[in-house]
Amino acid sequence: MTPERLDATFSALADPTRRAILARLAQGEASVMELAEPFAMSQPAISKHLKVLERAGLISRGRDAQRRPCRLEAEPLRDASGWIEHYRQFWDASFDALDDVLEDLKKAARKPKRTKETP
Repeated sequence: MTPERLDATFSALADPTRRAILARLAQGEASVMELAEPFAMSQPAISKHLKVLERAGLISRGRDAQRRPCRLEAEPLRDASGWIEHYRQFWDASFDALDDVLEDLKKAARKPKRTKETP
């Protein structure tokens, strides 16, 4: 995935309305009117969100007679997930190392301390 495409994906996902649209499209294709129903915004406002999603490659629009259904295109999400996964592995390794240090500290705290014996 190119940095520009990754930027476009994360930018599109930054808006809660666009994430809700993607969640709806994960259930199946829908028209612009169907996508606009749950939101208190105009159809042109929804269309602007759809254009952002389309430019990011997250949706595509087909043609079915006079209807133009929108479909989810999941490949950019998979690519973004792969990018995030790399950092999840980093944090998992960091937390594992921290667990090891904490366990060593616990073991050291359980050892009885030696006292100097007086002659």
